Amino acid sequence: MPVDPPPRALAGIGDEAATSVAGQIAAIQRLGWRHVELRSVDGTALADLTDAAFARVRTALRDAGLDVVCAASRIGNWARPVTAPFADDLHELDVLADRCGALGTRYVRIMSYPDGGLAPDDWRDRVLDRTARLAERAARRGVVLLHENCAGWAGADADRMRQLLDAADGLGLLFDTGNGVDHGYDAAELLPPLLPHVAHVHVKDAVGGPGQARYVLPGDGSARVADCLRLLLDSGYTGALSLEPHLATRPHDGVRAEDAEPFVRAGRRLEALLHELAGSVPA
Repeated sequence: MPVDPPPRALAGIGDEAATSVAGQIAAIQRLGWRHVELRSVDGTALADLTDAAFARVRTALRDAGLDVVCAASRIGNWARPVTAPFADDLHELDVLADRCGALGTRYVRIMSYPDGGLAPDDWRDRVLDRTARLAERAARRGVVLLHENCAGWAGADADRMRQLLDAADGLGLLFDTGNGVDHGYDAAELLPPLLPHVAHVHVKDAVGGPGQARYVLPGDGSARVADCLRLLLDSGYTGALSLEPHLATRPHDGVRAEDAEPFVRAGRRLEALLHELAGSVPA
């Protein structure tokens, strides 16, 4: 039966550290963490793994004692506009719902679709319709869709995210601390009205600007990671903090991790930030 992670579990998107499941597990274990988020293994998206390959992943995670906190889908992401076949989204959701059940997690990350060349009103209407239908299907399958503040119609706008939540019953939010640098907004300013709906968090940091982000260790960039974490913790957030540093893996550029060391350094920095934040709480 899918379960929620323990309060403020530290996790990491495994393919940010290594392509193989063995490498992903090793990186998480080096940090002493017990939670992982799955996106791809050996360069293949979680939903596209054969049944045999998925069974090997599940067994490896179980033998390592790692729990899965979320499955990152491609639904509505930067490569799948709202004009793409909806059947692709439905199929991926169905596969991931089964695999989430086997992995013991209930969260599936989605985005809200590039426009595919549609006029603004048509784009909005299709996004709201698709997301509502997907959320309903997910609920029937026992999983929860989480919309990330990244690519798509509602990726950078809190009002649009609230419209999406209103249209799609059961939808939650996944907040990424670092996406604002690349997408042109201040994450710490976007976050406050969304806090009651945030169910999962990605942690990354960056410098630069829209379309030219360069990723750095958490706390070293301009994404205001510490401010975002403080807002979340002060609000009573109890979900996982999932590391997605983009130091060795950048999916948009086809760059995949070959060295887990940057991921591990980013994990240590996240731990240090949390320690500093805990020390700043008045007695």
